[in-house]
Amino acid sequence: MNLTSKEQINHNLLPQLPSIDKLLLLPEMQELLTSYSRTLVTNSLRSVVAEIRDQILRGEIRQRVPKPSEYVSLVLKQIDEITRLPLQTVINATGTVTHTNLGRALLSESSCENIQIAARNYVNLEYDLETGKRGHRDRITEPLLQQLTGCEASTVVNNNAAAVLIALQTVAQEKEVIVSRGELIEIGGAFRIPDIMEASGAILREVGTTNRTHLRDYADAINENTALLLKVHPSNYKIVGFTSTPEMQELTKLGVERGIPTMEDLGSGALIDLSQYGLPKEPVVADRIASGVDIVTFSGDKLLGGPQAGIIVGKTEWIGRIRKNPLMRALRVDKLTISALSTTLQTYLNQDAITEHFPMLKRYTRSIDELQNAAKQLVEKLKYIFGDYVLIEVSETQSEIGSGSLPVETIPSVAIVLTPKTTSVDQLSKFFRIGKTPIIGRIENDQLWFDLRTLYDNELHCLIQTSDEVAAQIK
Repeated sequence: MNLTSKEQINHNLLPQLPSIDKLLLLPEMQELLTSYSRTLVTNSLRSVVAEIRDQILRGEIRQRVPKPSEYVSLVLKQIDEITRLPLQTVINATGTVTHTNLGRALLSESSCENIQIAARNYVNLEYDLETGKRGHRDRITEPLLQQLTGCEASTVVNNNAAAVLIALQTVAQEKEVIVSRGELIEIGGAFRIPDIMEASGAILREVGTTNRTHLRDYADAINENTALLLKVHPSNYKIVGFTSTPEMQELTKLGVERGIPTMEDLGSGALIDLSQYGLPKEPVVADRIASGVDIVTFSGDKLLGGPQAGIIVGKTEWIGRIRKNPLMRALRVDKLTISALSTTLQTYLNQDAITEHFPMLKRYTRSIDELQNAAKQLVEKLKYIFGDYVLIEVSETQSEIGSGSLPVETIPSVAIVLTPKTTSVDQLSKFFRIGKTPIIGRIENDQLWFDLRTLYDNELHCLIQTSDEVAAQIK
């Protein structure tokens, strides 16, 4: 068999690869075994040697294989990749404040502290301290939700999609649910109301048109198989122009007249009127309960600012049925979520200091002057770091509240705009993403934008540190 020159070199290098046993006997490797398990070191060694073998066969290594002493650093790098936490802290500079892909709402300090307490200790999750008997985890958050929303009863599941699913299945399995055609929404992650309804076993009955649905459309569609009148709050879009849809109190009045329960999926959900903080007006849960609706579902994070959860509030009869649904056990939340949610709800009892307690609300309400001052300090440092390799500018922009909250509404903001001169904007963005502290911006018009609305002093410091790393790679 005749071998080409490249293949001959590969053939000659393969026997030079040291055995795993010999490498493990090296003093440097023995030192490594004092810090890491033998299994981890051995597996990492095998992975390193296998990669070098593959590089030889691909013709990427032609001159020599690594010396035995060089394997320690290679193994350490492999171990670092294996043991690095998969969830990394990142800096959100995208302009989307509540960002689904980046973990959505940031919790308050008190919520974080109480999560730690709950994680480290036994807690009365389902134990009644007064009677010494089994309790119910809903009883922890229910009194707070009753006070904040005026509901008769409540329960909590792992997200709002789950809340909609279990409510529909409980009330309307194998029966019809009447909903406006204009409310058959889809939000991020391919969450579609028709799909959730199908999964619940309910039968969708569309009424009205995309832009206009009247109360008579609901009334005319009611028949002996109707189980529920459903209203869905648009989570990520808004129809403008010639539009109309019945108010919730009109639907509840119709429901009472016909003996049919009503339900509203609020999606984001707000416990207070956010317009008092300069934000667009969003339906308040307590107002919906006051309208007489039987079931309301909404998210525990997003506008509420708590942990991911689906909150179901409403009439005792229907909440009681939902609790008895066998699906409830699969969708229930754990002690950490309940700890964070109950702390979040308690914070709403004192609205005077609410902006200081909720990181998300604090970010929503930052002034333009504050953002411009941060931009002035940052832009000069970045110009010094990148020199002529990247053009650094300050620009006005618009931040998004995000995660399906307050659709199409934006907040004025300020951004640092980076225009690379020696590399592509995609490569520049990647360098920032893979830095020691990843910086996540947005690409727009072949430029990398860093929105300052979500960046505070400690995060600005991380941005500068990562910029130093990036500059070293592009210069």
